Amino acid sequence: MHRKGEKPKNEVNYSMMMNNKEGNNKRSGAKPSSSRPSSNKPKPAMAKRAQGPKKAKPTPKAVEKVSDKPEKKPNQAPKRPKVADEIRLNKYISNSGICSRRDADIYIQSGNVKVNGIPVVEMGYMVKPGDVVNFDGALLTPEKKEYILLNKPKNFTTALDEGQENRNVLELVKGSTNSKIAAVGRMDKNTTGLLLFTNDTDMIRKFSLPNQKSSKIYQVSLDKNLKYEDLEKIAGGVTLDGHRLAIEEISYIENEPKTEIGLKLRTANVKVVRAIFELFKYDVLRIDRVAFAGLTKKNLPRGNWRMLTEQEIINLKNV
Repeated sequence: MHRKGEKPKNEVNYSMMMNNKEGNNKRSGAKPSSSRPSSNKPKPAMAKRAQGPKKAKPTPKAVEKVSDKPEKKPNQAPKRPKVADEIRLNKYISNSGICSRRDADIYIQSGNVKVNGIPVVEMGYMVKPGDVVNFDGALLTPEKKEYILLNKPKNFTTALDEGQENRNVLELVKGSTNSKIAAVGRMDKNTTGLLLFTNDTDMIRKFSLPNQKSSKIYQVSLDKNLKYEDLEKIAGGVTLDGHRLAIEEISYIENEPKTEIGLKLRTANVKVVRAIFELFKYDVLRIDRVAFAGLTKKNLPRGNWRMLTEQEIINLKNV
């Protein structure tokens, strides 16, 4: 990618957007033999020295041990040992797909959650296997977290009110899971590329925040060649609706016309990508997201989907 202050190159690799010691040993010669003649006469044995009674070693004063454990106060209830497979109540609610953990804490404090018929307002309450949890009167059933990556084709949208002509992207991942999943971010009918689906509400919320740290890479097709001076201006950052947007990298695509631009930034909002070039009087014909938070389209043809690996899930949670 091209950085600010650097001239664009004709060819930019698009995939880049994603002790021998000297021996100094001394020779040790044999000791010279004595000139005195050796005697074969045996030497007299040395007399044993008288040994008195062994003195007892002085024992050091015992060091008083200081315990790191806090002294148990009288009438203090013993700490309940953690039961296997129990989880925090807010996580249990989040796993059920109702809301995020943060929102769950608000509902718990409001007294809207019951465990085994008893209202719980305690933060950090642990739910054990077999507990019955009610959220506003509805019985909750926690689901296993599912993460599905789609290489979205054209004429599919994430919106639900686009009419019959543009079908919803959920049709493309139908049959992948029985869980209620949703797309992470929005995509219009003309935008293609990587789209993540999950029932993890915390994950959806994370990638919806404006200050997220993960990078996304887009290939943008314009109606005319992007001028070098405009590329330099975009590389320095742009202001949209009064907010300053930092551009991580921007460059021409290798072996492509100067209408094909590679753009790397942190936002997952495709509308922002379009707005950047419209600010400089360019019409955006196509946007293809080729990388999303470390995920790529490798071995994922257009219109196909796959489940994320355990390592990919861990990476997503840590970005």
